[in-house]
Amino acid sequence: MGEDQRAFVAQCPGQLDSGRILAACLQRYSALMQRVSQLAGYAQLRYDEDTTNAPALARKQQAEARQAEVQEAASFLEPEILALGPDRIGKLMRGNKTLGGDYRHLLEEIMRRAAHTLSAPEERLLAMGAVVGDIPANLYTTLTNAEMPWPTVTLHDGSSLRLDQTGYQKGRQLPERADRERVFQAFWGSFAGYEQTLGVALYGQLQRDRFLARARHYDSTLAASLDRDGIPVAVYDTLITEAERGLPTLHRYLRLRAKMMGLERLAAHDLYAPVTQEAGPRFTLGQAEQQVVAALAPLGSDYTNTLARGFGSDWMDAEPRPGKRSGAYMLGSIHAVHPFVLTSFSGDFDSVSTLAHEWGHALHSHLANTHQPFLNAQYATFLAEVASTFNERLLMEHLIDGATNDAQRLFYLNEALESLRGTFFRQAMFAAFERDIHARLAAGEALTGADFSRLYLAQVRRYLGQEAGVVDIDARYGIEWAYIPHFYYNFYVYQYATSIAAASLLVDGVKGDARGARERYLALLAAGGSDNPYRLLKDAGVDLATPAPYRSLVQRMDRLLDEMEKILARRGG
Repeated sequence: MGEDQRAFVAQCPGQLDSGRILAACLQRYSALMQRVSQLAGYAQLRYDEDTTNAPALARKQQAEARQAEVQEAASFLEPEILALGPDRIGKLMRGNKTLGGDYRHLLEEIMRRAAHTLSAPEERLLAMGAVVGDIPANLYTTLTNAEMPWPTVTLHDGSSLRLDQTGYQKGRQLPERADRERVFQAFWGSFAGYEQTLGVALYGQLQRDRFLARARHYDSTLAASLDRDGIPVAVYDTLITEAERGLPTLHRYLRLRAKMMGLERLAAHDLYAPVTQEAGPRFTLGQAEQQVVAALAPLGSDYTNTLARGFGSDWMDAEPRPGKRSGAYMLGSIHAVHPFVLTSFSGDFDSVSTLAHEWGHALHSHLANTHQPFLNAQYATFLAEVASTFNERLLMEHLIDGATNDAQRLFYLNEALESLRGTFFRQAMFAAFERDIHARLAAGEALTGADFSRLYLAQVRRYLGQEAGVVDIDARYGIEWAYIPHFYYNFYVYQYATSIAAASLLVDGVKGDARGARERYLALLAAGGSDNPYRLLKDAGVDLATPAPYRSLVQRMDRLLDEMEKILARRGG
């Protein structure tokens, strides 16, 4: 890679006023990015297998440094392309098939961002600082995955539960309310012990994002973040407005949840508990894979055959292990190989849903990598979460339809409602919190860990209806912001909420056998990042800058509640 990089730097700067040379330099840039992405992807996956593995961490850091070197070496590209001007670029694109084909979107995006692209020396400085800018997120990941001491709680039956992040997810679902309360107190107490340090880390991330936004002449970090992919700020604002408009439906569900649990009023430690005494279903990994394949049958045999092939190959690490990175994700940037999924399968319904979610990403990457060259295959997150939540809804409806009795049906209906609560309302709440703290930083406010806890607590209490008597939120729950890694991703979480709204409309079309709906959806996935993601989705029939998708989702939630209430009435409450 060193020789290729040196040749790229030696032969391309100052030589781009030629269609042939510009195309050749972009091909070299794409090849460099593809190779360094493979290197970084391998290092990331090996580190995440065991975050206590110091040599793996060192390799990850070395790979990040190589990525930064390539970005630094390529920092001349955008300024020099911009200096040619739109007329010259247009002429070069018309005269060169490669520029007008594989690199059309890249060149159009460079011209679109002209007002926010700096001079070559300034771009080089920003590229050089990229590794430093990653420190807050890396500090957070290492502290919360590898070094925080996790408490152990004794449950009502005398058994013990170690509350690392996987243990917490199990503990918050325990059927005994007193056990859940102990879990919450111990787990959030652990985070509270690091409130100040974690506050410094998040504050550093906000300052990093603010610096980059100001350096590129944006009015706000929100505008800077959304403009990377050409997403209108109206999408973000409309999401929050419509989510808050739909809070009465959320509160209706939470009141029904309390009723089913036999409680006068929910507390924070009740939000993930089973709503009945009947245990949820258990799955082996093989059974879960079978359910996911069957659920996704509406997408056609090509899709499900590829999915089954991935399950049968080494495309996934699903084994829970000490030190393994918590949560789940899909890595699809290794263009020439196949996507990789990391998860920790525990056999409960959430694990099955996560499987469908992450493999939605994986098949999106597979289709994009199959149909697009490397740079065009790298789709925006704005589209990525459409594919994952699309799969989640198909799985949910498959399980609801296959329920053999009222108890099973109630369980899955509640899980469908929980998905809407967690993926739409909860992520919209995160988005509102993130917009708030970035705005406060821009206004010059000090933000400590205690400030983040106070502001987060206010948002949680508003969304979950504390003043309306819906849920009682203990003040200790305010530290939950420190549990959310997505706040280090610079306005990332809103896309879960917009995506589930978009996916809901798309699923309606596919399952309703609307003319060409499946083909349009699969074409959306195969398009990868070859065009503006907002425009690609709008062409597929969903405009997320309007209220319609969000209101449709809330209406679906009301219909699910109607169905649940009918079953409960039939069963005598």
